[in-house]
Amino acid sequence: MSWFLVFLSSVLVVCGANRCPCQRPELCRPIREERDFEVFVFDVGGKTWKSYNWSMVTTVAMFGKYDAELMCYAHSKRARVVLKGDVHISYIVDQQNRTAWITERVKLAKSQFMDGINIDIEQAVEEGSPEYYALTDLVKETTEAFHREMPGSQVSFDVAWSPKCIDKRCYDYVTIAESCDLLFVMSYDEQSQIMGDCIAMANAPVSQTLDAYDQYLNLKIDPKKLVMGVPWYGYDYPCLNLSQEGICSIPKVPFRGAPCSDAAGKQKTYKWIMKQVNSSLSGRMWDSKQQAPYFNYKDQQGQIHQVWYDDPQSICPKANSVKSKGLRGIGMWNGNILDYGDETVARQQTAMMWNALLGC
Repeated sequence: MSWFLVFLSSVLVVCGANRCPCQRPELCRPIREERDFEVFVFDVGGKTWKSYNWSMVTTVAMFGKYDAELMCYAHSKRARVVLKGDVHISYIVDQQNRTAWITERVKLAKSQFMDGINIDIEQAVEEGSPEYYALTDLVKETTEAFHREMPGSQVSFDVAWSPKCIDKRCYDYVTIAESCDLLFVMSYDEQSQIMGDCIAMANAPVSQTLDAYDQYLNLKIDPKKLVMGVPWYGYDYPCLNLSQEGICSIPKVPFRGAPCSDAAGKQKTYKWIMKQVNSSLSGRMWDSKQQAPYFNYKDQQGQIHQVWYDDPQSICPKANSVKSKGLRGIGMWNGNILDYGDETVARQQTAMMWNALLGC
């Protein structure tokens, strides 16, 4: 009898996993229609998604704990919700492991009524290595499996801000782009490998960012496969020294072959930044060369910090180039980190950040 009860409960759990959690069953149907312009949002958990500008959102990559309420709501707005895909590349060099991983991802996406997968793999890979070919095959085989098992589903792959082996990610970008539906270009953390002076700099300098899209396009990658990612966060650097010219020298923290990196700082949300800038030593300043805002402040221990970030003024020229270069769309890391509170100023700042995604 006890064995039968265990068996019965197992059946109920399996069946329950596929029961539509939405109040309206039609909201569990997959979103299949393509949008001419993508606004791709990474969500890392919590309930701030309720305050997103849903008139703009087309795809939500669910990187936090699975949230059925978010899935139902996104579908009510005709927006896709896609699964996070991450795996150690060494594991999927083996064909059987790769197939098993893909099969499990498809099964999970189906059981959670999702609309595809965003593959987020940022590990170092040498060109021509077994891992190089395995990663390329993973994207191709994942796309084929999702399209076969879930017609109309979307498969995207996250790439570095430039295709030039950034952070030793020497991937076959051309073949990967041909295989999947979208490349989400992570145009941030652009100081992950500082080869020159160890100083605080912009997270995503405008000229450097836009030049990198030309690098992708020069590889003959279809611009309609590229989604520009912009940062809704910045970096807070403790200054070893702040020169009279305002240059902040930072500690040497090596990363993947570079003597210095943005790891010397801490990532800070736009919500935190907007509160901190008002009480800073300098107030908001603007670097005309990097086309980015920054400010200096002193912490409770008397340490001087320099904070670099993006705001509507620095995002707008990037968003404008999305249209001028004919890219597929724009997105951000991440949607949760604006101030969605009730204060009037915060609401205005948040609305301006969303609106900046469409250019100025």
